[in-house]
Amino acid sequence: MTAHRVPLRHSLITRLLVTSVVIALAAISATAWLAATTTTRAISHEQGVAVADERAAYEALVGYAATHRDWSGAAALVRSRAARLGRRITLTTEDHRVILDSQAGPPLAAIRPSAVVDALDVDLGLTGGSQRIDERAVGPYVVPYEDRYIEKEVARHVLVCFNKLGYDGVVRFAETGRPTVVVTTVRPRAEEPLTRSATEGCAFELDSLVSPAEKKALQTLTELTARCLDLGDRASQLRITPTFRAYLGPWQLVRTVHEQVKIEPPSMFEPAGPADVVQGCVESERRTQLRPYVAPRALLFVTAAGTGRTTLSLSSAGIGRIAGVTGAVLLATIAVTVLVGRRLVRPLRNLADAAELHGPAPVSTRDEIGRLARALNDSAERRRTMVSDVAHELRTPLSNIRTWLEAAQDDLAPTDAQLLGMLHEEALLLQHIIDDLGDLAAADAGTLRIDPEPTSLRDVLTQVAAGHWGNAQAAAVRLEVQVTGDPVVSADPVRLRQVVGNLVSNAIRHTPPGGSVTLAADGSTISVRDTGSGIAATDLPKVFDRFWRADGSRSRATGGSGLGLAIARRLTEAHSGTIEVESEPGRGTLFTIRLPAEPF
Repeated sequence: MTAHRVPLRHSLITRLLVTSVVIALAAISATAWLAATTTTRAISHEQGVAVADERAAYEALVGYAATHRDWSGAAALVRSRAARLGRRITLTTEDHRVILDSQAGPPLAAIRPSAVVDALDVDLGLTGGSQRIDERAVGPYVVPYEDRYIEKEVARHVLVCFNKLGYDGVVRFAETGRPTVVVTTVRPRAEEPLTRSATEGCAFELDSLVSPAEKKALQTLTELTARCLDLGDRASQLRITPTFRAYLGPWQLVRTVHEQVKIEPPSMFEPAGPADVVQGCVESERRTQLRPYVAPRALLFVTAAGTGRTTLSLSSAGIGRIAGVTGAVLLATIAVTVLVGRRLVRPLRNLADAAELHGPAPVSTRDEIGRLARALNDSAERRRTMVSDVAHELRTPLSNIRTWLEAAQDDLAPTDAQLLGMLHEEALLLQHIIDDLGDLAAADAGTLRIDPEPTSLRDVLTQVAAGHWGNAQAAAVRLEVQVTGDPVVSADPVRLRQVVGNLVSNAIRHTPPGGSVTLAADGSTISVRDTGSGIAATDLPKVFDRFWRADGSRSRATGGSGLGLAIARRLTEAHSGTIEVESEPGRGTLFTIRLPAEPF
C-alpha cells in the first residue's frame, strides 16, 4: 500500500499540540501573573540592596588587596563591613578553601560568587571605572619622598605650559606619590591652535622624569614587554614612560631626577606596534610585575546573614497563592488529559478488539489512528491473499502426487520408472516452493544469512550460464555471457548465483525460440537482458510482488512458483544493493543489479 501523509488539520499530533499549547498558556499566564504581582516589588528592592552591598564590600576588599601582599590582616575589615551591611561576607580561594569568613555558616561551593577580588583585574561592572589594574596597586613604582619635590616643581612648569596653550588645570598626586597635571577647562584666549603634538610636548617633560626606584621598575617592565612583543634586535630601542606608554627609538625617553637630558617631543618616536597589542603586553607584564605586591586572587561571597543563600524569599502568603494556582492548574491538566486520553484510547481499543477477533478494523477518523486502521485492514487482506496463494501453489503438486498414487493403488497406472519420475518431479517442485517461502520468511524476519567474501562476477555468471545451458538449449534460446575485465565484489557467492539464476530462469521461460538471453557484468553492476515478450508498463511496479505472473494465470504450465523475482529483490537488498527492471512489450526485458563497490 502506498503511504500517504495525513493532512495537518486531521493529524493526531495537531490535536495533541493544540491541547498542550492551550494548557501550557493557561498555566504560564496564571503563574506569571501571580509571580509578577507578588514578587516584583520585593525582588526590585532586595536586588538593589544586594548589588549595593556587593559593590561596597568589593571596593573595600579590592583596596585592601591593592596595598597588601596577603589577606592575613583583613579579618577586621571583613567583620566590620559585614556588621555594617548586615550580611555574611566570605573570601575563598578559587578552589573554595575559606580565607576569611565574617561568621560561621554552611559551605558556599554550590553557589556562584558575588565577584572575584583581584586588584590586577578589577570588575569594571562593579566599580564603574575604566582601568583594569587598580591605581592603588603601586608595587615598586613608589616615588621616594626626597624625589617628590623635584617632580612637583616639574609638574608646576608643565601646568604653566598648558596655561600658555589656553588650558586650565590642577596638579594631583597618584598613589605612588607621582604628580600629574589634570586639565579642567579650555580658555578661548589660546595663543596658538590646540594640537595633540603641542599638548603632548608639555606633558612629556613630566612623563619622562622618574625617580631611581621608578626607573629600575620601568627597566624591568621594559624587558618583560620586549619579550612579549617579540621585538628581537629592536628590544634595546623599547622605552616605556612612567605613564606606561611604549615607544621605539634611539632617544632616551626616561631620565632620573638627577639627570639633565634633552627631551624630544613624542611625535619624533616610532610606536612599538599596534596600539591594542602594545597596550595588552604592557598591562600583562605589569600584572606579572605587580603580582608579588598584591593579595592573591580570591572569590567574594556576599550572602544573607547566618546562611549561605543569595536567593530572595517569598512570603508565606505568596507561596500559598502560588501553590493554590499550581494545584488548580494541575487539576485542570489532569481533567483535560483524561478526556483527551479517553477519546484517543477508544479507537485504539476498537483496533485491539478487531485484531483479537480477526475482523476488519473500524475506520472512524482521518488521523494517524484511522491511517493505522486502514493499514491493518490492508495487511490482513494481503495476509489472506498470501495464504490463498500459498495454498493454491502447494495444492497443485500435492494433487498430482495424490492422483498418481491413487491410480497406482487402483491398478489404473503401472508402478514403473515413469510414474516414479513424475512423482519425484512433483516432490522437487513442492520442495522448491517450500524453500522459496523459507527464504522469504527469513528475509522478512531479518535472519537471512549472508556470508560475504571477495567474489568474481565472471565466475558467478559463467556458473549460472552453465547451470541453465540445458534449459536454454531445450527452449532454443541462445545464452551469452559478456564480462568487462575481471570485476570482484564483496558478496555471498551462493546467494548471488541464486539471484542471477532466478533472473535467467525467468528470462528463458519468457523468451521465444530463436531469441537470446545475455548475462553481463561491468564493475559492480550485473545485467540480464532477454529478447522475450516484454512486460507492460502497468505491470512493471508489480514484477517483484509475490506470486505475481505476467499472464495473470494460476497455471504452472510456464513453470515457476511466482516467488523468484521477490526472492531476487530481497537477496539483493540483503547485499545492500538494488535491482531494477526496464521493459517494453515485444522488445524484451532488462534486469539490472547494482552492488556496493565497497564491502558492506
